[in-house]
Amino acid sequence: MPTRIICRRVAGRSCSVAAFCTTTKVPDKRLFFGKAEEDQSFKKAEKSSKPVVTLRLWRPSGYRVSFRPSAYTGAKCVPDEDASRGLDGGSPESDHTSIGAKQIQNAYSITCSRRLSSTKNRPLGLESSKRLSIQANSAQPRKPDLAEDGGEAADLEAHDPKEDPRAFQKQRNEYQVLSYDRHKLPQPLSEEEGSLILQDVAVSKSSLKPHAIAGHFFRLSGLPVDQHGSLKSNPRFAILCHYAVESIRLFDLPELLMVLKAFVHLAIPPNHSMLKVYESECCRRAWDMGLDRLLLVADLWRCLGRSVPRYLEIALSYVNLHWQELTLPQLVQLIYIIGEGRRAPEDFMKKLDSLVLKHLNALSLEEVGTVCLGFFKSSHGLSEHTMRKIGDKVSAQMAEMSDYALVNVLKMYRYTHVDHLEFLKQLGTVVPPRIPAIGTQGVMHITLACSALHYRNERILDAVASSVPSRAAYCRSKDVAKFLWSFGCLNYEPPNVEEFYTCLEKQLRTKLHEFQKFPVHLLTSLLALAFAKRFPKDLIDCALSPKFLKLIGDGKLDLKKDLFTLDGTVEIECPDYTGSRLALQLKQEVTEVLWNSAKKDICTKPEVKEALSLLEDMLGGPRYIKHHMVLPHTRSADLELRLDPERKPLPFHTEAAAVKLELKEDGISLTDDLMHQLLKGRSPNPSPVGSIGSKDGPCLQKRPVQEEESLSTWDHFAFSDGVPLTGTILKALTKSKTSYEVPDSKLKEQHLEGTKLAIQVSNRNQYSYHSKHLLGLHHLKRRQLRQIGYTVVELPFWEWFPLLRRSRSEKLSYLHHKIFDSVL
Repeated sequence: MPTRIICRRVAGRSCSVAAFCTTTKVPDKRLFFGKAEEDQSFKKAEKSSKPVVTLRLWRPSGYRVSFRPSAYTGAKCVPDEDASRGLDGGSPESDHTSIGAKQIQNAYSITCSRRLSSTKNRPLGLESSKRLSIQANSAQPRKPDLAEDGGEAADLEAHDPKEDPRAFQKQRNEYQVLSYDRHKLPQPLSEEEGSLILQDVAVSKSSLKPHAIAGHFFRLSGLPVDQHGSLKSNPRFAILCHYAVESIRLFDLPELLMVLKAFVHLAIPPNHSMLKVYESECCRRAWDMGLDRLLLVADLWRCLGRSVPRYLEIALSYVNLHWQELTLPQLVQLIYIIGEGRRAPEDFMKKLDSLVLKHLNALSLEEVGTVCLGFFKSSHGLSEHTMRKIGDKVSAQMAEMSDYALVNVLKMYRYTHVDHLEFLKQLGTVVPPRIPAIGTQGVMHITLACSALHYRNERILDAVASSVPSRAAYCRSKDVAKFLWSFGCLNYEPPNVEEFYTCLEKQLRTKLHEFQKFPVHLLTSLLALAFAKRFPKDLIDCALSPKFLKLIGDGKLDLKKDLFTLDGTVEIECPDYTGSRLALQLKQEVTEVLWNSAKKDICTKPEVKEALSLLEDMLGGPRYIKHHMVLPHTRSADLELRLDPERKPLPFHTEAAAVKLELKEDGISLTDDLMHQLLKGRSPNPSPVGSIGSKDGPCLQKRPVQEEESLSTWDHFAFSDGVPLTGTILKALTKSKTSYEVPDSKLKEQHLEGTKLAIQVSNRNQYSYHSKHLLGLHHLKRRQLRQIGYTVVELPFWEWFPLLRRSRSEKLSYLHHKIFDSVL
């Protein structure tokens, strides 16, 4: 029968020794130390046949013993909010260095000497420890209600199976010391054994040794998964976690790893502030771990799902000093960890690139996929040489490659934009039959990679388009946007074009709420639909509304460019649209930004500058041609010129400086009489100029000239009076007279007349890979130019680029043919 001890404290005296004591026996009653339980015990005792003497505790007014381990040297504790929450996940921002700053209210009504540790001899009041309980199971993401979709009962996983990003760790035995296998469960533990361990925690309390604490954690992690919730809600387990935090610096490294492994199996919430203490301890020990354990600890944090940027920064600093010592498994595991951490120094990644190239032949296909994914996630690209070597390796074995690894390699090709013809050919053969079995996100990445590489493979795109309608309900807003963008960018219409676009447009409306958080996906989708000449006016009205503009904010220029492109397209192609439009001021601001960018990029390209210079010479000067953005919302510039009904150039560029031809050396005007002398060799009517030289001799000294002789050979003809007929004068004479004969006052009257031509100097990036099929944005631009009355004249790169190395006369002849034959 348990015995109750009641102690009376004398004012002003230490409570280490009780002044008065008495005992009461309570039959068959478990011991509790809360006020409610104390009163209940006394009532039962009063019903006994024997008299009971009860002495109440006397306390001075306002006296309270606080549970404050930080008051004692070397003690550690968790914050009061963690003590009250248990393991339900505290604030990840809480700092271990300031943990002892707060006092934790005593929830156990402890009456003991303040000279004793507050964790020693502390009874576990189970009822009053309910505040330590946690929610056992976190909320699971809700799957789509498939009953609403035609009554289909398909499983989400059937459309988007989760690939294992750690499958590469099964490729070699060496990964066992570098990573932790979450599927390799610890020794099973029964519920009774778990209760005994928790009871030992209650009995031993803070006298538990570090090795015992670590052992208790690891053994408890062997409980069946369905009992983990009740374990984590048990206050004794919360106290075990508290003891572990207090003893964390006493753990040796294997014991610390044992605790972290237990946390993995018990699925401790990754945002719990208790883990911040363990992260700090790992950072403190990082330089003493060695390469293998550094990678193992990083992998354990990956298994826990917690981001540990400070630990990774320290670990990479260590590895950077020993990078040449990395073995192949260490290299691959490190790149995997870097990818999951999403960051690494640029110079360090270049070192790893060289190691990848060194070990490439020994890497398995899964490991190649892991390397590509790690570089991709960390926003670092592999070098072009390495990517070509990877392409050679993968092309020869693509049929044996897993879908997951292949998608990861495609991500890196998408990031680096390296073209590998044999790799793309094999892709067109291997991928189409696999599409139905690949998850939705995997199919999206394949399609997006084809778009980024401008690889317009009809077999791949047809296979994707046929699979999209059945999986559209399982697409995220991002997936919908990327599918639309890929097909729109490649300017491809699949055989089931109506079904394809209809189901995706339906999903845009269904997921309209998601665009409040991800507005870029709505803009991407609407631009892609515009490429395909599809305009859902309700969605366009939403995207151009002031409310949507507020979501974008002031600093996101790229999204404003997308809005500008969408708005300009609607203005030209949807004359009956009455919804929201962009403000004029915003359009002017974006136009200025785009033109400034074009002047630095497009206008400085040699192929464009050469075309502009030759056309100015051929047409008669800068007044006849203008290099500008005819349609600013299409983000590119064109060479504009105009021809009258007789196919003669019109001077419409009023901003250009007037061309003035002067002979400053002697001041002689170029009259018709003088031109006749220059071209025929003599003047039928002698002019005053001719009489100046000699009375008897001819005005022009004759020299034999062959009719076929070019103008350039006339440079050394001279007048008898000494005026040289130079190439400059002849060049001026052979230009169109209208360049200096048309008065400025008539320019404004003529600039609106005639045929408008938009001359485009194209390049490879405007076409699909190894084809002459125009991409979506450039197809949209030409469509709109024709719609507003322009005749589009292209100087295609496959014709114009080779001519850049030919003679001037050949280039002029080509341009003359292109321009004047286009209006026949």
